[in-house]
Amino acid sequence: MTTIRIDHVSRWFGNVVAVNDVTMDIGPGVTGLLGPNGAGKSTLINMMGGFLAPSTGSVTLDGAAIWRNEQVYREIGVVPEREAMYDFLTGREFVLANAELHGLPDAGEAARRALATVEMEYAQDRKVSTYSKGMRQRVKMASALVHDPSVLLLDEPFNGMDPRQRMQLMELLRRMGAEGRTVLFSSHILEEVEQLASHIEVVVAGRHAASGDFRRIRRLMTDRPHRYLVRSSDDRALAAALIADPSTAGIELDWSERALRVQAIDFARFTEQLPRIAREHGIRLLTVSPSDESLESVFSYLVTA
Repeated sequence: MTTIRIDHVSRWFGNVVAVNDVTMDIGPGVTGLLGPNGAGKSTLINMMGGFLAPSTGSVTLDGAAIWRNEQVYREIGVVPEREAMYDFLTGREFVLANAELHGLPDAGEAARRALATVEMEYAQDRKVSTYSKGMRQRVKMASALVHDPSVLLLDEPFNGMDPRQRMQLMELLRRMGAEGRTVLFSSHILEEVEQLASHIEVVVAGRHAASGDFRRIRRLMTDRPHRYLVRSSDDRALAAALIADPSTAGIELDWSERALRVQAIDFARFTEQLPRIAREHGIRLLTVSPSDESLESVFSYLVTA
């Protein structure tokens, strides 16, 4: 069970504080790292990957310090956002070089397997300089996987990929998470995080803002009403009955949707009372759909809090 521990970590560059007293654990499975541009995501990934030292605090892999500890690189694969690559090499040469740096006993076979994993065999003998952005992303991925790491850190890995490449990478990351590996990726495309990550970590302005399943995080936001779209056999009667209950803060009749838009201030009571009220008034519930429990809504609430 490989775990990265970030313990009261701060990192500053001159007078700029990029990460401010962050504590989090990244364990097995797929974790999404979210935050606005400039929130400190890349700085955190660089410290987890051993490219940056924390200014204060510690970053460890199963208790061992990552900074200046070459042994941990046997367990970690990193896909940086930056495009710093050896463009004069072919894709196969690029991945093979990383296999040889790791001292793998059969570097050629390891490079072949890694390129096959990301479906880049067809272009392995072309120079990296001729690759599209999506192809560069995939060959960086192959380089990170060549030594079969237990931890994979990816900074905006879906940038530049077409829809088919995205689906292929998402399936690969799901499979690695299911195998018990520790996978962390940052992305600005919330739909991808929602589909892929079982756990999210949110940073805002360098601080740790939230951690866990985004639906559970939403339910802990008691200062913001929960919004529902409700359709029934008698919307007017249901609205009159619901507004009298203290769990409901407001109701709007949406003519275009032919439904009620309900704001519930007591999540637990509302979910209990709604079916009871409908039953008592002889009303049939046709649709009860949360309209702000998406990752996009949760992220918006966290960023604007």
